[in-house]
Amino acid sequence: MVASLRESMRSCSLPLLPFFAGNRRDGARLLSSALVFLSIGLTQLDHQWGRILSVVASMICIYWGFAYRRLER
Repeated sequence: MVASLRESMRSCSLPLLPFFAGNRRDGARLLSSALVFLSIGLTQLDHQWGRILSVVASMICIYWGFAYRRLER
């Protein structure tokens, strides 16, 4: 099942971009950028856009944090 999904994704005319970097240096840059957005959102919790930004940035930070831990050194 997994092999057939991978094969069908390769045959797509538009390749999908990965949601995280392939090396630790670029992964650290992405994670630190998401943390900056999270801190901006947390300082603006009294506004609706600050709450939305905080929730979205925190989910991205958690996802990218786990993805960063899986990368090889």
